Amino acid sequence: MDGFAVLCLLLPMLIKNCFGNDLTYISGYFSKTPQKLSKYSWYGNVRLYHFIVPEDTVLVRWLLTVTKGSGSNCGTHNITIHLRPGAPPVINPIETEFANNTAFLPAQNLNDGRIEQKGFSSSCSYFFQPQMFVRRVVDMPILESQSQLHQTVSSPDNPAVLKLFVPEYTSDLMVHISGCITEGVSTSECPLILTLGSATLRHSSVKTVNCTGRVTCAAALQRPAVGDVANLTVGCKPKSVGLTGDFFTRVSANSSSVLADNSSVPIGNTTTQGNISLSLDILDNACVHTQPVFKEELDVVSVRFAVINGANVTVSSMAPTLLLLNLNSFTDSGGTLNLDLKLNQTNITNGNSSVSACLTARSPVLALNRTQTCATGLSQGYDLALNVTSPQVTLRIPFPEAAKWYLTLQMVCPGNTSDCVNASATVTTSVYLSACIDDCGTYGECRLLRSYSYLYAACVCKAGWRGWSCTDSLTAQTYARQMVAALLLTLSNLMFIPPIVVAVYRCYIVEASVYLFTMFFSTFYHACDQPGVTVLCIMDYDTLQYCDFLGSVSSIWVTILCMSRVKETFKYMLFMLGTLIIAMSMQLDRKGLWNMLGPTLCAVLAMVAAWIYRGVKRKQCYPTTWKRWVFYLIPGLAIAIIGLFVYVLTETDDNYYYTHSIWHIMVATSVVFLLPPRDRHQEPWGWSQKLCGYQICKNEKDELYTVT
Repeated sequence: MDGFAVLCLLLPMLIKNCFGNDLTYISGYFSKTPQKLSKYSWYGNVRLYHFIVPEDTVLVRWLLTVTKGSGSNCGTHNITIHLRPGAPPVINPIETEFANNTAFLPAQNLNDGRIEQKGFSSSCSYFFQPQMFVRRVVDMPILESQSQLHQTVSSPDNPAVLKLFVPEYTSDLMVHISGCITEGVSTSECPLILTLGSATLRHSSVKTVNCTGRVTCAAALQRPAVGDVANLTVGCKPKSVGLTGDFFTRVSANSSSVLADNSSVPIGNTTTQGNISLSLDILDNACVHTQPVFKEELDVVSVRFAVINGANVTVSSMAPTLLLLNLNSFTDSGGTLNLDLKLNQTNITNGNSSVSACLTARSPVLALNRTQTCATGLSQGYDLALNVTSPQVTLRIPFPEAAKWYLTLQMVCPGNTSDCVNASATVTTSVYLSACIDDCGTYGECRLLRSYSYLYAACVCKAGWRGWSCTDSLTAQTYARQMVAALLLTLSNLMFIPPIVVAVYRCYIVEASVYLFTMFFSTFYHACDQPGVTVLCIMDYDTLQYCDFLGSVSSIWVTILCMSRVKETFKYMLFMLGTLIIAMSMQLDRKGLWNMLGPTLCAVLAMVAAWIYRGVKRKQCYPTTWKRWVFYLIPGLAIAIIGLFVYVLTETDDNYYYTHSIWHIMVATSVVFLLPPRDRHQEPWGWSQKLCGYQICKNEKDELYTVT
């Protein structure tokens, strides 16, 4: 194993003044920019920070700062801070259910509070900034195996820290302390505490031995993980494994046939699969049998591990079978590690026996039996079992630690019977790294997130489903409610048919075309935006959403400009220019508030300016008739304001499907009232003035006299 371990020698408070050690300490400071917090509903609301702790760090301190935005009048809220080394923390602040066969190690929680589900409003802003201070040793002593090292410990605040490199397949670790002498105080006891721990920041346990009163003291640790200390015992080590033949030049040309072939290579023989010759180590008289694993990177946080000689792995009771899964890259820790094992019941030689499987990180478990647990020296692994009654097991580990993972398989018999000596079985293994668990299921969507340069994936749920993989149905919507929501959001767009008919009848063909565009894309966007079985997408979701937003704002823009009754040339120029600017704004920030508010205010200002100009010129109120105000303008404005009130102030995720449907109905209805009447000098439908031979004819009379 490529890593170091840490040995700490601590003196209790009995010793005040002793000789100090000669270690050199230097400090480091690391900071991240502040990020705005939001209430938690899914992992996308998390603000993830990735720090790299330098090697030989003996002290880490965090400064965590939360500030309110300027001018915010907000209450006090608790914020949960989680810390996990090697991978993003797996959290569950709203206490939802995880999917079956999902296992994870809880992250370290730095406080007892949690982000409140309700209470963050759009006007409140909270910013979080972490800073890390480290103290590390530049000349840390290295304790070598089978050698002695003299060390002086001065005080509990200044312990002696040593490190030792632990090679792979180390089974036992032993540290001996001898010749302990206490100087400067009148006591015959040696107040010394010996602590063994990992060189990483993993939150696993440490091994502590109180050596007080002993001249000679020892601490033992079985199956040490990467970064422990001691006398090393290599209890089990695989034989050399090699691939003979022209493997490297041929595997690239025929790799698919190798990975797709599920046949097992006979152990101890050289066999041929296609054009590739494989030579594996012999299991007989060996303490561990390793299976070479092929790692194929499919996509971001998507990796497949395949046993080169086939997915069917032979498992024996004589020695464990070991598979190495290399997840050392931090890009691998942002997904989900999936393990599927299936026992071939036809090939099992002892029906009373079972197959034990153990998945561990950083260090393998080199023996599995009834008394041997699935645990390394400082951490607990994931224990699985297969037998004739339960021939298949599945394990899902979200955000696996960035490390070398080991899968150990071995036959275990119920007793020490002679027929179990040569027992064997075949296990089909499937190990892969996916972005999300089961692609978030029917009611979820797997999204790739980024924090600085770190990539990770999470599920966003729909239709009231919750949880890490959208499997918690506590607040899930029924199929009937989903169907009602889909019908309301889609069929409410049919209310645009009356405005289209009115616009065509009054010769506003361009406006009618915009309303038709809006109705079409709004209908199919909301049909595609539905969760689960009620979804219908005729094209890409992003395209439908963009066209829906563009059509909605453009409809407001052309309607208000049409009400201003400016010259047609100037009006159509504003139509085109405004639509292009709206399209650009949508591309920059599709859901921005000013995408709708900006064009609306500009159009209203243009309309008011045109009305004031005509009112001053005519020396009377414009429009001139009270019927136009009472029966058209005031009702239309009232309906539009009510719809805007519902859209902006009352719409939430829970009531979206009927409040947004009301918005559709209100906006479409207001257009019927607000569209100005047809020009009196223009015939219905306007066909006689559209084309006269090869010329476009137009009534040149002043439009001021056509308004009633």
